Amino acid sequence: MPINILMPALSPTMEEGNLAKWNVKVGDKVKSGDVIAEIETDKATMEVESIDEGTVGQLLVPEGAQGVKVNALIAVLLADGEDASAIGAAPAEAAPAQEAAPAAAAAPAASAPAAAPAPAAVAPAAAPAPAAPAASSGERVFASPLARRIAKEAGIDIAKVAGSGPPGRIVQADVEAAKKGGAAKAAPAPAAATPTPAAAAPAHAGPTDAQTLKLFAEGSYELVPHDNMRKTIARRLTESKQNVPHFYVTVDTDLDALLALREQINGSAPKDADGKPAYKISVNDMVIKAMALALKKVPGANASWTDGGMLVHKVVDVGVAVSIPGGLITPVVRNADAKSLSTISNEMKDLAKRARDRKLKPEEYQGGTTSVSNLGMFGVKDFAAIINPPHATILAVGAGIQQPVVRGGEIKIATIMSVTLSTDHRVVDGALGAELLQAFKGYIEKPMAMLV
Repeated sequence: MPINILMPALSPTMEEGNLAKWNVKVGDKVKSGDVIAEIETDKATMEVESIDEGTVGQLLVPEGAQGVKVNALIAVLLADGEDASAIGAAPAEAAPAQEAAPAAAAAPAASAPAAAPAPAAVAPAAAPAPAAPAASSGERVFASPLARRIAKEAGIDIAKVAGSGPPGRIVQADVEAAKKGGAAKAAPAPAAATPTPAAAAPAHAGPTDAQTLKLFAEGSYELVPHDNMRKTIARRLTESKQNVPHFYVTVDTDLDALLALREQINGSAPKDADGKPAYKISVNDMVIKAMALALKKVPGANASWTDGGMLVHKVVDVGVAVSIPGGLITPVVRNADAKSLSTISNEMKDLAKRARDRKLKPEEYQGGTTSVSNLGMFGVKDFAAIINPPHATILAVGAGIQQPVVRGGEIKIATIMSVTLSTDHRVVDGALGAELLQAFKGYIEKPMAMLV
């Protein structure tokens, strides 16, 4: 029997991805573990391995296709002794479904169901049909375009047909079975099937793309489509500002002792045969360590909000914002409080490089218990960062700037770095946030404490 290959979910939050490259072609033999494709998610490009053995019978999604839904049928493998005739009619429906997706955006709202999010799968002819779920009013029904056409011609209510495709999608075989079983005939479409302008564009909604474009002279701009990363960043940060009550605390820290210790550590780094030092500690590496130790010292702030209760973390995993083309990503330094500065430094260099190459694994950028965002290298004095749920805190780090300070009644010159802690007020109250910042300030201004 032919084996369906579906678009994999490469992370818990992945809903769609781009099929960047096929590493096989029709007729190639593959075995379990062979890399058959490269998939671009919103954060990384990942290799997809075959789970089964067989011969590539069809590639249903072209190389370079964007917005392919998770669980969509992308290819079919043939078992030993099978040829293309074994695939049957069901996979052929996948191609029209893929082609229909771009057209659906421009189609009237009433015809939107024709663009199903996942193509049809091969349904075993002898498989028993599952019980048809009752479709509530307005519920979207997932069916292939061919299945819809056959159901319409037969006068069958598509919502009352049980789907056997992934995930529960109605395919041709399901409609044919419903015809033989005498499924309920479709009721006349209600007159209000086409949404009114008010329903299509709520009064509280912002300006549409068309309204925005009218504000600018034609030819005075270039419209650059959003990629998956930018869409994900926009969605998550909007949700964060809307759903997480942000609270901000700012403190100035004296960097002079830390800079002196950093110079001493880097100066004593062992060198290899080529004279290259084994490590080179940055200020950001020391900030990561200080934040981790501060959370260890103030464990109440090392927590996450859930509706069922507070998650108080037993480890300190620090996500570090890294700018990459088209957006940013936060690779995570696990157990940062227990790692040496040299380990954190080398790990961050590796994570940042692979982040820019989009080669990080999901477990390397997901999770974490806090985040650090440093714009000091751009000369930014201070700013407030948006929390990255499920974190309850994020530290925004500014530049170290020499400025006059008063010490013992005298004016001195010191290197001052401003940091702002954004907190989820449901988890970290003002006093707790101030306590965390004081602990962080202590490690920055007395950095030897980070080495013992």
